[in-house]
Amino acid sequence: MKIIFMGTPDYAESILKKIIDTPDMDVVAVYTQPDKPVGRKKIMTPPVVKTMAHENSIDVYQPNRLRDEDTVKELLKIDCDYIVVAAYGQILPLEVLQHAPCINLHASILPQYRGASPIQQTLLNGDTKTGVTAMLMDVGLDTGDILKINEIDVSEDEMVESLFDRLTEVAADLTIDVLENFNDFTPVKQDDSLSTHCCKITKADGEVEFSDANTLYNKYRAFTPWPGVYLSSGLKLKNIELLEKDSKNEPAKILFVEKNYIVVGCEQGSVKILSVQPQSKKEMDIISYINGKRLNLADTLS
Repeated sequence: MKIIFMGTPDYAESILKKIIDTPDMDVVAVYTQPDKPVGRKKIMTPPVVKTMAHENSIDVYQPNRLRDEDTVKELLKIDCDYIVVAAYGQILPLEVLQHAPCINLHASILPQYRGASPIQQTLLNGDTKTGVTAMLMDVGLDTGDILKINEIDVSEDEMVESLFDRLTEVAADLTIDVLENFNDFTPVKQDDSLSTHCCKITKADGEVEFSDANTLYNKYRAFTPWPGVYLSSGLKLKNIELLEKDSKNEPAKILFVEKNYIVVGCEQGSVKILSVQPQSKKEMDIISYINGKRLNLADTLS
């Protein structure tokens, strides 16, 4: 079968590789976002999907706007059986949706967490289950009919990078399943009344306070390594653990000082802090930090 693939980040790269490695599947074109400047030197860097496509002699297209008339006309000239979309980052116009069945792999159990950050939202909400939904795309945002959902369990201490890796593997396997057995699936409409939405993560989302220990810890799980979690002072909390959820405390008060960590109270619950990173400095263990700041038991961490 002939496939046009659309995707940009690591999540998409793994799915593309799975398709390329599967017999009888021919990726005839790859659409991805334009190269972007990266790092302090702003070096123009291609998306990982582009690199993989070139390594496998696949034609790559990087339109600034997929909706442009000339871009659409160019795409419609490419003969294909399916269009597979995974974290592409652009809305597909109706003409493209009508060109071939467009299958999207979304990293949530739809209609839950439509939008840009479903994996982070899963952790922010402390969910114990998540999954990947294969759906037929329509003109809405993650609103298409569901073909199949594969679910996985989420542990209470799982970090976003681990969950990302596991969901990527699920998505890659689900892609092949859906492509190989497409005619056996009956599309099921989503219940819009149950839908929730998640937005693109920004650096500002990483600011935390010591109000609720469980909320703080879930933000740490969802936002490490980026944007990280940090206090209003700019102090980054680099390695923390949830100690308990029920106690009542003065926010940010140091409750215990142990050999390798401190316990800090929240209005509800408390957390262990093992390492931090002050602004413009390297990460350090928490004991060195509080010693340098002359902070002791019952002081406020800041």
